[in-house]
Amino acid sequence: MPGQTSSLRLPSFLHGTFRSVQQKTRREGLRCSEQHRKDGTFPEPQHLLEVPPGEVVLAHEVVDIQRERPAWRLYMVSNLMGHLSETSSGEGLNPFPMRNDYETHVRETAWGSLFFATTYLHPMSAERMAQRLQAVLRFWEPLQGARYLFKKLGATHTLEELMAAACGWALDAWSPEKEASVQVRLEKAAERMARASRDDCIEAILRQMSRAISSERDLKHRQVLADPTFQREGLATLDPVSFERVSGACTAELLALLFDWDDKMGVHQAFTFSRWPQPGCPRHD
Repeated sequence: MPGQTSSLRLPSFLHGTFRSVQQKTRREGLRCSEQHRKDGTFPEPQHLLEVPPGEVVLAHEVVDIQRERPAWRLYMVSNLMGHLSETSSGEGLNPFPMRNDYETHVRETAWGSLFFATTYLHPMSAERMAQRLQAVLRFWEPLQGARYLFKKLGATHTLEELMAAACGWALDAWSPEKEASVQVRLEKAAERMARASRDDCIEAILRQMSRAISSERDLKHRQVLADPTFQREGLATLDPVSFERVSGACTAELLALLFDWDDKMGVHQAFTFSRWPQPGCPRHD
């Protein structure tokens, strides 16, 4: 890819203490917002810094417990995005079109591709996740140079370990061949997601449903929800927008769908029960 280097470089606004990065990403978000409103483009970062080989990059806020220490804070791209919908005068804008445009823009960088592939941000559809995984794969070599902290304190990850931790659901749903390397499985998953039909998505979703159900204790109608026939029938009733939301088979999206089904079953049962007389009460048909 033109302009790609073998070393990982991050914008200077992602390096420093937590407070420093918070301030710099806010300023960068406002700068991006202003230019995008003028001409529909985004400015390039003013300074890129090379990440020394083996240095740790924080990829999730939960592991950022020493906030007074300078560090590479990749996850703070989310703070930048939170300010894309602001103006210097404080006026708010519809955030979603600009966020989508910004994602498309920075996925063409190593740091941007990794942020969007490892961060839970809507949409998590098959189409969008294919684009995110393909972007990471294009920058695989420079991204391999760093080590990453993600969700688990003290556990530094290689790039393969990070992607397995962040996108394990995608690997399980779309590339279950566990004998292959993570990189190869990601390539297969991205390819399958990119060309997936509705039926392909349903099969991937069904592979993930049992994992989603087993991860959540608060579902009240587990036996019904675990029935593949019920799942197929439920998926068949989804309108295109609702189906696209779950088409990637992301565990969090499937859980939201399962809880929706669970609640509707509870309401239906309560309605059915309410039509029958309680003990000691006469029945009126």
